[in-house]
Amino acid sequence: MNEQTATNLTEVERARRVALAVQDVSKTYGATRALDRVSLEVTGGAIHGLMGGNGSGKSTLIKMLAGVVTPDEGRLSLKGGWIDARSHTPARAKASGLHFVHQQNSTFPDLTVAENLALGRGFESTAVKSINWHAQKARARQVLDRFEIDVAADAHLVRLSPAAQMMVAIARALQDQDDTDERGVLVLDEPTASLPKHEVDVLLTALRRYAADGQTIIYVSHRLEEVTAITNEVTVLRNGCVASRLTGAEISHDTLVAGITGSSPSSKQGGSRRSNDVIASRVHLSQSAGFRETALTLSRRTPNGTTDERLLVRAGEIVGIAGLLGSGRSRMLKQIFGATPRDDFDVTVRSGTVPPSDMRTAMKRGLAFVPENRLREAALPELSIAENLSITSLSEHSRVGWIRPARERKAAQRLINEFGVRAPSTRAPLTALSGGNQQKVILARWLQRRPDVLLLDEPTQGVDIGARNEIHELVRAAASAGTAVLVVSSDFGELAALAQRAVVVSGGEVVDSVDGPLTEDILNDIVYAQEKAL
Repeated sequence: MNEQTATNLTEVERARRVALAVQDVSKTYGATRALDRVSLEVTGGAIHGLMGGNGSGKSTLIKMLAGVVTPDEGRLSLKGGWIDARSHTPARAKASGLHFVHQQNSTFPDLTVAENLALGRGFESTAVKSINWHAQKARARQVLDRFEIDVAADAHLVRLSPAAQMMVAIARALQDQDDTDERGVLVLDEPTASLPKHEVDVLLTALRRYAADGQTIIYVSHRLEEVTAITNEVTVLRNGCVASRLTGAEISHDTLVAGITGSSPSSKQGGSRRSNDVIASRVHLSQSAGFRETALTLSRRTPNGTTDERLLVRAGEIVGIAGLLGSGRSRMLKQIFGATPRDDFDVTVRSGTVPPSDMRTAMKRGLAFVPENRLREAALPELSIAENLSITSLSEHSRVGWIRPARERKAAQRLINEFGVRAPSTRAPLTALSGGNQQKVILARWLQRRPDVLLLDEPTQGVDIGARNEIHELVRAAASAGTAVLVVSSDFGELAALAQRAVVVSGGEVVDSVDGPLTEDILNDIVYAQEKAL
């Protein structure tokens, strides 16, 4: 065997091991280069991490793989055959064995597991074309057994744990993949974004099992600890380009941070003083006012006519709300703000009481609320960045009832600069921004009102480490200027990093409190101890 033949055999063997390859793919939107000659190789049976900051090109690359975005140039190889990436379509993606479970889960919580699985491929039917429920449940049980998901086929999805719901979504995506054929590629986009820590561990264990059985997985996540724990290889994107490729022992917290941000973790220490100074100038509390006066009180009326204080937050304090999914933690924030009815407790702020189900009065009383699902509950996606910023302060940009666009855009540009929003212009739609920059727009929208109380629900869900640090800095700056902050997060590490103390919520009630200094382990231990006791 000559050297050339040996080289050719090596290339053939390598090609057989590569389940998916992308070569020199580019995509431009106007003046923005979303992907710049990106190349990627995913080894068959590996868990391949795809990482990068918001705006790095991850979403564009995933959409290209799904066939819903057409690149300007490049090639794509699935199961060994190269095609022009511009000819890739959703139908070809499916036929080639590409399966996707997106961050916004498309399962239906009010339907059963069997019904959710059927929506992925069609219902079993009788000879007269009615649904054969017996056959449908039997087939669902086969799928559940195959993926080792210990739930009942007739259980409603809403009653399952978050990890089990995600595994059902994965099983639905892969259910028609024949075990005897070459496995396809499963793309998971932020699968743990809303999962608490113990549920993350359950899901990661399942994914390791699937990969050991030969399933190739592309794992997209902002959570560095998960990527270091589960992946065999990683591709990091930055500014539309491949910043680094890592395998095996090369994958570490520091190498991932360096790839994502372009600098070592140590260079990020210390933060920026600018946003602290800017926000302090925008918040009306002065140092002389003192930060220890009570800014928010939740109290419950007892049968004997006394008042039982459930929660008290002082000016300048950041208080975390810890609890498992379904504990009522998010509902509590909505009740405080008046977005959800309440009748079992009273809300008092420095300017007076806040009536239930009255968001307008809550805003007048100095409350601000950033909900968990920004796209559905906070953003106006098709409106411009300027319009999204001005929606909470229209009176400042209007005259005799008419909006003054020039004034609105000028104010928006000032906020963009002050809050470090990376945006092409104030006229661009909010959807043109990355997730982290969208979240900073929502924060800026509220902080320009100089709130007494800021309610945050999952403030960094689905954003990269750079944006997460910037958002944390903005929150700390608001608190240092006197705003009381009440924050909910599924990531107890985030609560430990942000909050001076925390309360534990279960069943919509405050059942415990934890004074600082906080750690993720302390919060985990207390939350699960409370759940076990209840």
